[in-house]
Amino acid sequence: MSKKYRNLIKCIVVICCLILIFDLIFIIYQHFFKEKESVYFDSINAFEVLDNNSIIAVGSNSNNDKGYEKAKITLYDYNYNKIWETLYNKKYNSSFFNIKKDKDQFIAVGSYESSKQEHDDSVRSALIAKYSEDGKLLAEKSFQILGNSKFTNILVVDDGYLVIGQSVYEDMTLGMSKDGGAFLIKYDKNLNVIWQKNYGGSKSGIYNDFLIHDGFIYVVGKDSSRLGIISKYTLDGNIVSTNQYQLTDTLGFTGIATDGNFLYVVGSKKIKEDQNDYDTDALIVKYDFDLKYISENTYKGKGMERYNKIITDTNSNLVVVGQTGIYDQKKSTNKLNVFTYDGILAKYNSNLDQVLIEFYGNEEDDYLTDIKQNNKQYLISGYSTYDGSYLAKIIIYTTSGKLIETK
Repeated sequence: MSKKYRNLIKCIVVICCLILIFDLIFIIYQHFFKEKESVYFDSINAFEVLDNNSIIAVGSNSNNDKGYEKAKITLYDYNYNKIWETLYNKKYNSSFFNIKKDKDQFIAVGSYESSKQEHDDSVRSALIAKYSEDGKLLAEKSFQILGNSKFTNILVVDDGYLVIGQSVYEDMTLGMSKDGGAFLIKYDKNLNVIWQKNYGGSKSGIYNDFLIHDGFIYVVGKDSSRLGIISKYTLDGNIVSTNQYQLTDTLGFTGIATDGNFLYVVGSKKIKEDQNDYDTDALIVKYDFDLKYISENTYKGKGMERYNKIITDTNSNLVVVGQTGIYDQKKSTNKLNVFTYDGILAKYNSNLDQVLIEFYGNEEDDYLTDIKQNNKQYLISGYSTYDGSYLAKIIIYTTSGKLIETK
């Protein structure tokens, strides 16, 4: 073989090697660097409007060295610019699900994992924590009964705090216990337990939202995997009655409000009695104060619909937020069903007639988690996906349903 051809072969081999090296580098970049970019998570689960029209919000994000999901508290000014943000930098994955202001302190509730592994025994504990007005952690207490515990909501009362949530077995844990399920707990101002009450199944019971009306506590949540519940308690924790709703999705009832004459709860209605939630309707149900069922209304979209939170506005309208999940045929496979999500803002009168519905869907997926009225605006919290990452947002609507801006 001539020297000319040998040099040509060497050149071709070098070029092929360079191509292989380039492909290898590209694959490493795709699988490692891109993956790290896509796992960023930031959400707002709930918020409160303060007296000066600033906002205190809670949720979680993974903006830390280890990449764990960390519970966060964020203070925004009246223009929704971030003033400060503080993370619960203890243990491993954590999240705050609600927050209230008590004089010059903030009281947040949520949960944290005490182990790196998600399914270790006693991995998730419920958490209640006090923070100063500038975001300093002042005090905290954890709560644990059956290994998987969290607090979902809190109310401030004169002599302490009412907290709801759950303590249940992990999915793979066998057993029955009368000590677990949905929890209603009263703490004093120093975070000592005054009393605690539990209800429902030790595998799935949970309380998600509650209010106080006319000397009673009304709580909503879930009992078994497809039974929504509404419960009535005295102020010292004695249960008066409970009513079950069949069938809901696996979250049960997640919001409750009152217009002074009736109770209104929201969630998602299960269409078929099976193990899948691919076809559900957004649900609003009306009860009297003895927990007697009055009526209901549903919104049926193209797939999985649910309402997450409900408020009564200054015109006695019932205003709800939630989302609709639409089956994505292009992204779905034989082994995996993929849905894309848009947010829902809807308004009902006291007879449960729908008077407004708007959809929020600017990004790949949009989840709406909480709503408050602030003067002539509805403020809505949530998070959306951007190229695989999840970013928190505050969405502002007029009370007539016009989208103003997103922060």
